Amino acid sequence: MSTAADPTPGPARSVAVIGRGRAGGSFALALDRAGWEVAHLAGREPDPRITGAVDLVLIAVPDAEVTAVAGALVPGAAVVAHCAGSLGLAVLEPHGRVASVHPLVSLSSPELGADRLRGAWFAVAGAGPGAVELAHAVVADLGGRSVDVPDDRRVTYHAAAAVASNHLVAVLGQVERLAALAGVPAEAYWDLAAGSLDNVTRLGAAAALTGPVARGDWETVRAHVSALPVDERSGYLAVVALAARLVDRSVPDDLELRA
Repeated sequence: MSTAADPTPGPARSVAVIGRGRAGGSFALALDRAGWEVAHLAGREPDPRITGAVDLVLIAVPDAEVTAVAGALVPGAAVVAHCAGSLGLAVLEPHGRVASVHPLVSLSSPELGADRLRGAWFAVAGAGPGAVELAHAVVADLGGRSVDVPDDRRVTYHAAAAVASNHLVAVLGQVERLAALAGVPAEAYWDLAAGSLDNVTRLGAAAALTGPVARGDWETVRAHVSALPVDERSGYLAVVALAARLVDRSVPDDLELRA
């Protein structure tokens, strides 16, 4: 279920952000701009009793460290939350009011990240009195939209996020390499890529697909493979297989990518 949040800020609330990196800095700056009192922006070893002094403790450390940071905090009145995409709520034990607020944006720096958090999509979950409501309040105060993702679907949700962001960047990295081999500036392809993404948002992925796979033009695909350096072929063929699946076509045996 997705919810478009009311951009009107609610009552003033206080937050302690644990983690001084890109995620922590982005959230601290964005929430400060949204009217929250950022009572603390701490490193990975905060005052363990901070849970008694704020409404929300937001843990913004690398995923592998969330359990240790949460375990070092004394249970208190605050909701203890993390912003890790792949983690459920169990990592926040022993706290009785817990939540997760994961933004579907790339937080490359605190300043840029704070801008992107405004109006973003967030995956939200919570347990304990008022916890999920406070998580939704974070999203509302940032003018964002929320979708409830339960723990048993969290890793799949995060895998989709990795494909949408990280894998997309990796594919565009291949565009840069092939453009250089063709003697064409990579910038010449960015409007093409942006137009394709716009088509997906308007039409859906299957209807937006064009090109040789959509047409079943396997001779052109074979020509592409022959022209590519050997170390670029597996990546190209992996995406050919995804494109064929999208439009319900079978990839010819000689083009199948084999492990």
